[in-house]
Amino acid sequence: MHTVNNWAQANGLEITEAQMNALTAHKNQVLTVNQYMNLTAITNEEDFAVKHIIDSLSLLPHISEGAKVIDIGTGAGFPGLVLRIMREDIKLTLLDSLRKRVNFLRETVDMLGLSNVECTHARAEEWAKKYPQAYDICTARAVASLDKLAAYALSLVKKGGIFLAMKGPEVSEELQKAKPALEKYRGSVENITIAELTPELRHSIITIRKC
Repeated sequence: MHTVNNWAQANGLEITEAQMNALTAHKNQVLTVNQYMNLTAITNEEDFAVKHIIDSLSLLPHISEGAKVIDIGTGAGFPGLVLRIMREDIKLTLLDSLRKRVNFLRETVDMLGLSNVECTHARAEEWAKKYPQAYDICTARAVASLDKLAAYALSLVKKGGIFLAMKGPEVSEELQKAKPALEKYRGSVENITIAELTPELRHSIITIRKC
């Protein structure tokens, strides 16, 4: 996990020993269970550190204090569980459509001793109908195209809340395609941040405000 420490120091992020232990335990749990359950295609430890942990950590500056956060299509808990490990003040819902992944998340949350984390088995569109405007922040990483994501992500956040979409470095074409959906669900692109994970690897964080 030296790569994570080095990135954190370069980006002014302090990771305590307890937080690093929890991040490491989460990583070990994912890689162990991944031997018999498909959680990730990334099994090299260095790639895991960059593409899962650092990738998730890059979202921290966008998470407001005490926010009620939902991570849709969370998979093995990225970025949501990493955010909760780093931020005790947030209330987190981890949402995934595959029951066995949700069971894995519940076991991992219990193992880490984390409070204020709800692991939920449901499709995002179903959850949005059940709990509209229930969250301050919605996050999504590698789930679907932005035009499809906008409908349920923006339905889940309250007025003034934000949808944080984690995308590749080039987003102009996807944003253009998503314009009708963003207008329909009252989403306004507030900012696009380029996060540098390594000198060779970057991604975009699109901040969309619910109007």
